[in-house]
Amino acid sequence: MRVVDKEAFLDTFQYFDKSIVVEIIDIFIAEYPERMATIKSDIEKLDFDALKFDAHSIKGVISNFVAAAPQELSKTLEMKGASKDGSDLMETFEKLEAAGAGLIEDLKELKLVFME
Repeated sequence: MRVVDKEAFLDTFQYFDKSIVVEIIDIFIAEYPERMATIKSDIEKLDFDALKFDAHSIKGVISNFVAAAPQELSKTLEMKGASKDGSDLMETFEKLEAAGAGLIEDLKELKLVFME
């Protein structure tokens, strides 16, 4: 399942130094598991303030990659944190995990374009 809008991604990063794009992707991939673990912990603790902050943070990073589905799901978690809405938190998180896995795969493919 393609998560990243490849055309928009390439358009966004076309003027960047290729090594910078590779580094941005590598940093995101390296930090992603810890970010997701933190959000899961926020949900398990029902720490809504932390959830709002952490979901907002990952949403901002994901927005750089033109990936609408995980961006929207992280926004949903952010809004639930802001409104202290505990409904469907784990279900939304699991959808974010699935979309995030697709994002990682897409980024690994796109990284190869910038390594040529």
